[in-house]
Amino acid sequence: MAADVGRRVPALMFQGTGSDVGKSLLVAGVARAFSKRGIQVAPFKPQNMSNNAAVTADGGEIGRAQALQARAAGLRPTVHMNPILLKPQTDIGSQVIIQGKVFGTAKARDYYGLKPQLLEKTLESFSIIGNDADLILVEGAGSPAEINLRAGDIANMGFAEAADVPVILVADIERGGVIASVVGTVSVLEADERARLKGYLINKFRGDLSLFDDGITAITSRTGLPSLGVLPWFEQAHLLPAEDAVALDHGRIGTTGEAARPIKIAVPRLERISNFDDLDPLRAETDVSVEIVPRGQALPGDADLVLILGSKATISDLKDFRVQGWDVDLKAHIRRGGRVLGLCAGYQMLGRRLNDPDGIEGVPGAIDGLGHLDVETVMKGPKTLVEVRGRDHGTGEAISGYEMHIGETTGPGRNAPMVNIEGRPDGALGRGGQIAGCYLHGIFASDAFRHAYLSGFRGGRNAGTAYEAGVDAVLDRLAAHIEDHCDLDRMLTIAGL
Repeated sequence: MAADVGRRVPALMFQGTGSDVGKSLLVAGVARAFSKRGIQVAPFKPQNMSNNAAVTADGGEIGRAQALQARAAGLRPTVHMNPILLKPQTDIGSQVIIQGKVFGTAKARDYYGLKPQLLEKTLESFSIIGNDADLILVEGAGSPAEINLRAGDIANMGFAEAADVPVILVADIERGGVIASVVGTVSVLEADERARLKGYLINKFRGDLSLFDDGITAITSRTGLPSLGVLPWFEQAHLLPAEDAVALDHGRIGTTGEAARPIKIAVPRLERISNFDDLDPLRAETDVSVEIVPRGQALPGDADLVLILGSKATISDLKDFRVQGWDVDLKAHIRRGGRVLGLCAGYQMLGRRLNDPDGIEGVPGAIDGLGHLDVETVMKGPKTLVEVRGRDHGTGEAISGYEMHIGETTGPGRNAPMVNIEGRPDGALGRGGQIAGCYLHGIFASDAFRHAYLSGFRGGRNAGTAYEAGVDAVLDRLAAHIEDHCDLDRMLTIAGL
């Protein structure tokens, strides 16, 4: 699709006083609210850093949060909704995805040299997104207060300035110091950046809203900005896909300690874990407990299933899996009759050997796998990015999802595949189906398959959760929540709609 460079589409950008202040869900809720008013909304995030990605219909990948925002707006996600995606592989380097395709790997310092080129791509995508939209909702990344990163910025004020977009500042009151965070953020910005700010929102408030009236007065008097609302804590936020792994570490994913739930799934917290939204449909089941097992803690001995998810650095995470002693725990789990499932990188780890001769995921090398499936994997391109449908061999149920992986897996274990995808076998089974793995992400979002699969742990279970319908219901409630507590009419005026 070509960009209509002559059309100026109304837009509004949400920037945060810090990371994890709730921008992603706020944009999703606002998108759904405006869509219900008959406005064609398009989400956009210039730069995202996340290993939780989604495959788009145009054969690329974007941040999972932008896929959720597209859904909230009633759109199919495209690569132009998140033109720059960084997928961390080490503490200092990331895979760089440009308009849905792998560009290469760059260390943080080297990445800054790419920014002029990347700004051009973000503006191109922004223009393309505007072709079919009445309003673009833009999400920033991190905070504009990180003025040490301002030179060449494409995620916050640098983009807002280049695209000439007004900005609303979002602050999280739950973490404390919200007055200082808003006032401090405004104070460190340059005069022209402060002029771009048109208001602020306070997010995640608990309790009596009137108790913060004096706080609003203090912020407004010190910044000159109007309040566009104080948004109370939204209890059902945990039912929507999280953007990045910080949600795992802050306890917002998993149902640890809910002993009353009879089916227990243990998930090792890989250091470079990816696509952990595969857990969301399982967490939605009322009789399933999903326990994220942190590094340094043994896999629980009473788990029904050990589920090993994707990774952005498979060999590195496999080495760490052994350092944590999880390989020993896994063998004990299997001896007790417990089941094991590996998805994508988890599937590769369960095999006999992993080989990365070209250093696609880091330093070139090879490593023995966990040895529970009779397959081996060679890391090589091109990267597979495709939405697929198929059928599970064990339950016979239809499945759908997406593939997002680098690597070719071969071996005798594939003669007993876990699933059939688009007419071809995928994955492998071991020990009569006790151990399984495949490349399909999103498999548990298929309700009939999920219900049948879980019934294998507890016969006669009363499973009736409709996951996809549940996500849309939560988005509707989030939109109503925002309508009740935020000045959406004023936002439209600010955007110039």
